[in-house]
Amino acid sequence: MAACRFRRSIAAQLSHILETPPENLIKSIYAVPVSRKGQACDFKLSVSSVLDASSSNYSKSDIQLEAQKLAKKLKCDPVVSEISTDEGTVNFTINRELLAKAVLQQVFEDGSKYGIKSELFSGLPRRKILVEFSSPNIAKKFHVGHLRSTIIGNFIANIKEATGHHVTRVNYLGDWGMQFGLLGAGFQQFGSEEKLKSNPLQHLFEVYVQANKASEEEENIKKLAQDFFRKLEAHEEQAVSLWQRFRDVSIDDYARMYKRLGVCFDEYSGESFYQEKSQEVLKMLDTKGLLKKTQEGTGVVYLSEKGDRSAVMRSDGTSLYLTRDLAAAIDRVEKRNPDTMIYVTDKSQIPHFQQVFQILKLMGYQWAERCQHVPFGRVQGMRTRKGEVVFLDDVLDEARSMVIEQSASAKTTKELDNPLETAERIGLAAFIIQDFRGLLLSDYQFSWDRILQSRGDTGVFLQYTHARLHSLEEMCGAVSQASHINAACLQDPQAISLIQHLLRYDEILYKSSQDLQPKHIVAYLLKLSHLAAVAHKMLPVKGSVPELAEARLCLFQAVRSVLANGMKLLGITPVNKM
Repeated sequence: MAACRFRRSIAAQLSHILETPPENLIKSIYAVPVSRKGQACDFKLSVSSVLDASSSNYSKSDIQLEAQKLAKKLKCDPVVSEISTDEGTVNFTINRELLAKAVLQQVFEDGSKYGIKSELFSGLPRRKILVEFSSPNIAKKFHVGHLRSTIIGNFIANIKEATGHHVTRVNYLGDWGMQFGLLGAGFQQFGSEEKLKSNPLQHLFEVYVQANKASEEEENIKKLAQDFFRKLEAHEEQAVSLWQRFRDVSIDDYARMYKRLGVCFDEYSGESFYQEKSQEVLKMLDTKGLLKKTQEGTGVVYLSEKGDRSAVMRSDGTSLYLTRDLAAAIDRVEKRNPDTMIYVTDKSQIPHFQQVFQILKLMGYQWAERCQHVPFGRVQGMRTRKGEVVFLDDVLDEARSMVIEQSASAKTTKELDNPLETAERIGLAAFIIQDFRGLLLSDYQFSWDRILQSRGDTGVFLQYTHARLHSLEEMCGAVSQASHINAACLQDPQAISLIQHLLRYDEILYKSSQDLQPKHIVAYLLKLSHLAAVAHKMLPVKGSVPELAEARLCLFQAVRSVLANGMKLLGITPVNKM
């Protein structure tokens, strides 16, 4: 990794002066973000991070003085061409030709692993990580509300897998509960075998609505629903068989939806898997003296001495959603033994997971400390041009049709082999980038006009940049290696800015892999695309002398490679034409 090479070189010189092992200095040396004005230096050392433990007592002027003292002791060498100071930092400028050649060679050599081979990741232990995400309710069409969990969970699984961890992707379906009593009874009253075969989830949705309305008007429907769920819990063959059909057709439809989203799972489980195991959990809680009963007969667990408590059992002895989550966590550890379990849901479930993790700790499971809830905010105002949106299919279809409409009116649109597939990928990129631009915990306002802009900070712009750079390679020919290019041809400000930005990629990946926030990668790729747009205009390949053309083409090819890598981590499939 080029950035590693330069950090090591700087750290080696610093270690002699500071009498600190070089490996302890590496993470204090960081690549500098490219500003609009460009930048002189490539790396900065935060001086406060290398001062002694009492550095918190240093004033700003003290730290600045220390920076100046340190800078005077340092010397330029074949790697570092200039050393200066700033507010509390020592700045290092890398030899320009060495910088260009080293970065581009590294991108070409590492390919999809560029940034990941960095020493920032080398010391980290490889873990077994289980990520639970998406988790729709069966017998219902895929609601747009499940989109965020699906794409966020997919990103987390992608980045953990890319950085060397063994990841298991789990879809924990909502496939149990009283609502299936209503659906089962409703299907027996209003269902059609023919409609179930032709459009299963739409028909089950209609049956549920009809049954729900009928239950408000007729007490008999309520009794039939309770009776059906009782039979289901008692494993009566006819009830279980009908429920299993509902589950099977749901998973078939979801698999089609996940294919559209480019998402896959290692395991489909659900609440139903843990119906019996949840009874074992209740016995364990009782044995440990944690299960208490209220006057109404409800089973609760006290979470603290303050009297905070959580319900884990109905008065009739049946389990609750929380109890099934406890059973699922215990079962997963027994079967898969993950080092970490990550749950991706909306922020309304923060109290729920706090209770789950706390009860697991009270039960004596130390691994509960390694369970993590990644909450996210809500999307507001997502609707089609026809009105409010309910189902994800409608949203994806709308995005695809709008991209096709825009393409038809654009002058630069290329003739495509598969325009529908291309439009789908552009539309999905638009959703993902809008969703990932801010903190995951934040709510945001959805806007069709904003997400489909081709020149703003959007997924469409990323796809356009990738397609444009791919077109350049097709027109001028691809470069197979960077080792023989003349780096002196890449000293224009626009080229240097791109190279400096490529240098930072490992730090961005590291940051996102640690806090699980995709916004760092999104901001990086948008900046990369804007810098590439300026460079594409100012540094022509076609018409330049061969040596210059090859060097510039090599740079643009490296940019496209890193852009594609980052997009794939986010869950976006890059398009080559649009």
